[in-house]
Amino acid sequence: MRKGISISSLLTMLFVSFLLVSCTSSTQPSSRTTGWNYNDAENGGFYITDLKEQITGPGLVAIEGGTFTMGSTLENVYYEWNNNPRKVTVSSFYMDQTEVSNLDYLEYINWLTRVYVDYPQVIENALPDTLVWRNSLSYNEPMIEIYFRHPAYRDYPVVGVSWKQANDYALWRSDRVNEKLLIDAGMLSYNNDQTKDYHFTTEAYLAGVYTGTATTMNQEGNRKVKMEDGILLPKYRLPTEAEWEYAALGLIGNTQNENVAERKVYPWNSKGLRSDDSNYMGSFVANFKRGNGDYMGVAGNLNDGATFPAPVVSYWPNDYGLYNMAGNVSEWVLDVYRPLSYEDVNDQNPFRGNLYNSELFSENVEMNDSIKRLRNAAYNLNINDGDFASTIQESNDWTNGAESPEKYTSQMYDYGNTTLISDKSRVYKGGSWADGPYYLSPSIRRFMNEDEASSTVGFRCAMNKIGSALAK
Repeated sequence: MRKGISISSLLTMLFVSFLLVSCTSSTQPSSRTTGWNYNDAENGGFYITDLKEQITGPGLVAIEGGTFTMGSTLENVYYEWNNNPRKVTVSSFYMDQTEVSNLDYLEYINWLTRVYVDYPQVIENALPDTLVWRNSLSYNEPMIEIYFRHPAYRDYPVVGVSWKQANDYALWRSDRVNEKLLIDAGMLSYNNDQTKDYHFTTEAYLAGVYTGTATTMNQEGNRKVKMEDGILLPKYRLPTEAEWEYAALGLIGNTQNENVAERKVYPWNSKGLRSDDSNYMGSFVANFKRGNGDYMGVAGNLNDGATFPAPVVSYWPNDYGLYNMAGNVSEWVLDVYRPLSYEDVNDQNPFRGNLYNSELFSENVEMNDSIKRLRNAAYNLNINDGDFASTIQESNDWTNGAESPEKYTSQMYDYGNTTLISDKSRVYKGGSWADGPYYLSPSIRRFMNEDEASSTVGFRCAMNKIGSALAK
């Protein structure tokens, strides 16, 4: 399966396209609606590229979307009725083949250290919390001191990273990848003297703010690269809960005539936890806790071979080629947690977390204020889940002894007293090295505050797929 256009192919196509800029021959492309030539400097230089497909960013695998049954695949032994099965559709997207490793994150820290040399607080805010390894009744002190930085662990998943830190890393990665693409395309020069107040970001470049080392797009020197040129990639980001679960199940090998022959319980086809490969018969297929006190097995016959996390490329990938979508470390996803999200979210690209602070309509548009508030609420992360009323002002409609919406909301979401759920609660998916088999199912959902971290939670990045839904 092709995974996208390579960077070398992109550069070849760009070179050919650049040659067309000053060309005025009859073969020059022209508008089918106006007849004017494209790529003609004498005609305003409206440039179009021959690029038809998106480049596959570093580390990513194309995930062809489709419909699937999202939700519980196992008996709900904890009676957490927060994930009833329902059929949804997920658009095609890209996802990291592995969890983000210590080495990957160290590269990020090194860049921050170089650019924010006079701002140590920036680096400190980005560093993983190594104290997540500390347990009052367990001797894990060596992990605190060496896990993140020692080269022996460089290919292991980074942990101790909060949801906020993971998002910051994804944005930084987006900018570094786009900067390298522009350099490879000859549109930008290396700049090792970037500082806090003057460094490359995709938004700054497109806005014309970052200009010091930029070159022009064509011979006439009248513009730089635009998003329309197809060189720049969309942002890296955390996957949504639906994307993560869909990618983890890897159903591309389990369909017959557009029907899923059998629902998977785990990212592999077997309902067991051991390999049925004749060469590896009986080997565990993931890094998890086998039972009380059994994290790795017996000396001379280790079961998963890892007391804590294992390297990010370990065990067998699923049908999409993704490693450790069960076990090793759990992973942050983009969604805000609500127990009833399965009832509320859309059945196309389901996601909870949209929050808009501006009104959808211009002030020039006449509209009843109550309708305007309701329209805003329809795009709020709290819709239909107990605190929908938080967007509606108290009015005469709440009479006859009924509690006002604000009072009802404050009771239901009294954080720390009646619930641990708030707008800061973020979903994480997949079992970890410290979890039993139940949590290895991609359907299981748990939550933690976005500014908290754990020794069992890491992350991987995703990216929107532009254009064709086929995983080319």
